[in-house]
Amino acid sequence: MILSALARYYQRLLDRRVDGISPYGYSPEKISYAIVLAPDGRVMDVNNIRDNSGKKPVPRILEVPQPEKRTVGIKPNFLWDKTSYVLGVSATSKRADQEHATFKAMHEQALAGTKDAGLEAFLDFLRNWTPDQMAPPMFSEEMLDTNVVFRLDGEQGYIHEREAARIIRTRLLGAESAASGICLVLGEYLPIARLHPAIKGVNGAQTSGASIVSFNQEAFTSYGKAQGDNAPVSESAAFAYTTVLNYLLRRGEHNRQRLQVGDTSVVFWAESADSQQAEAAELLLADMLDPPPDDSKEADKVRRVLDGVAKGRPLTEIDPGLDTDTRMYVLGLAPNASRLSIRFWLMDSLGTLASRISEHEQDLRIEPRRWKTEPAARRLVLATVPNREGPMPKAEDAFNNLVGEMMRAILTGGLYPRSLLANTIMRVRADGNLSDLRVAICKGVLAREWRKGIRTSNEEIPVSLDKQSTQPSYLLGRLFAVLERIQRSALGQVNATIRDRYYGAASATPASIFPVLLRNTQNHMSKVRKDKPGLAITLERDIREIIDGLPAQFPRSLRIEDQGRFAIGYYHQAQAQYPRRDPDNATDNNESETEGAQQ
Repeated sequence: MILSALARYYQRLLDRRVDGISPYGYSPEKISYAIVLAPDGRVMDVNNIRDNSGKKPVPRILEVPQPEKRTVGIKPNFLWDKTSYVLGVSATSKRADQEHATFKAMHEQALAGTKDAGLEAFLDFLRNWTPDQMAPPMFSEEMLDTNVVFRLDGEQGYIHEREAARIIRTRLLGAESAASGICLVLGEYLPIARLHPAIKGVNGAQTSGASIVSFNQEAFTSYGKAQGDNAPVSESAAFAYTTVLNYLLRRGEHNRQRLQVGDTSVVFWAESADSQQAEAAELLLADMLDPPPDDSKEADKVRRVLDGVAKGRPLTEIDPGLDTDTRMYVLGLAPNASRLSIRFWLMDSLGTLASRISEHEQDLRIEPRRWKTEPAARRLVLATVPNREGPMPKAEDAFNNLVGEMMRAILTGGLYPRSLLANTIMRVRADGNLSDLRVAICKGVLAREWRKGIRTSNEEIPVSLDKQSTQPSYLLGRLFAVLERIQRSALGQVNATIRDRYYGAASATPASIFPVLLRNTQNHMSKVRKDKPGLAITLERDIREIIDGLPAQFPRSLRIEDQGRFAIGYYHQAQAQYPRRDPDNATDNNESETEGAQQ
């Protein structure tokens, strides 16, 4: 089903002539030089076709015959290759002479009997070329191990682009297939691919590429079938799904269809009879899954869509360019040795996905809201990893199964993994960073469980400060925030507050910590009453109201979900003592400390 959806998407992009989508048998590759040949095969010139607009030259992307999948064997490409194959010269390869001989022999056989002027010139070049001819002024050491193509003198196009070359290329592709059978993707009797083209661009996978479909051990075979015969996919279907997947995985600021969440590379696309509606759906999903933090216009658009969906308005009413029934596909890929693991796969309508992402936003909503854009899945992952010295923690430190389960929960509307709550609580206790995003995660997990009918408390999780709540763990979090404020009011700036020293113990084993904190608070209150009598009255009232709602004895321990409520109560109480800020002017650094901890 995944390969079928990718193959259909490939055909739609091919029909639209999208850059980067090549016809069967061709692919975009990095090319640095073009050797210009005379009709008799003599080298007339060597053109450096690299892009020199940047600080250093970079290869140009050209559509060439699809490269061979190399492991340890010698396999030449058709009408182009690196210099060890084309010229028999290399700075790294110790078998350049063998590679060049194989390149020459393959083309002698493939191009035998051709009457095309460009192909004849290419054959004459190979017959007369010797590696010692690679010398200045036309050739330079910069060429070594770069990719090279050929062009006939006086013509603009390259030799591999000639119609005769394309016809021979198609014939070679059919001859390479060892057997034919029913293609599982297309349902037709076609030549079966023995090896599928490599998929590149998945973080953590081999740089040379990896495979989704691959069999290379006897344990994986059945009924005497080997390699690709175990899962018969035609050559054309294998080319289609790998080409479009490499297109979706391409890196660059203009590719909004790729999203990196932890170790998982997520790609998505839309299927619609109207290409403009499909493109609009892809852009909307990109903005909802990963809102641009520096684009207030796009952030406002996402907010407007999510709020409208939450109120039950159809997408077409919110934006006439959107179609609720547009089919959406989301695929999560993760590295696994030389293969790729399918972390998750989802097919649904745009309207359904928008509704689920709106529910995700509602579940995580907490007041005061201190971010300008909705917390994307990528930033949720960052909140569960250890804080490091430097500007940003590393997403690679997140647990891999947590990443996949969290994305699946967002896209399917299911429960968040309990490990998301447990990891967040563990990180708060380990590094003391009770950021607004970590509190939002605690609130989101518990709010979704309540909405799904899993009740670990008699009270719903509040979005903002709830002074009517009698939930013990929520009240204990509020009490801890008040005690910390008393300490700050009495002592001013201190190197370590009670939160730095006692938060972990107070949120896990309240009975062992709160009696001690309350006794010490009396000393701090004496100073506050003397210096700030008005504030002292407010703080004493807060303590009295909170303690009146608590049971007679402090709980000996709190379960993990109650530790989450403790964090929410602390955050609400700590934020309530400062004026409400405009969210549009809020910080977008979701790993910052709570306001109460900074003041």
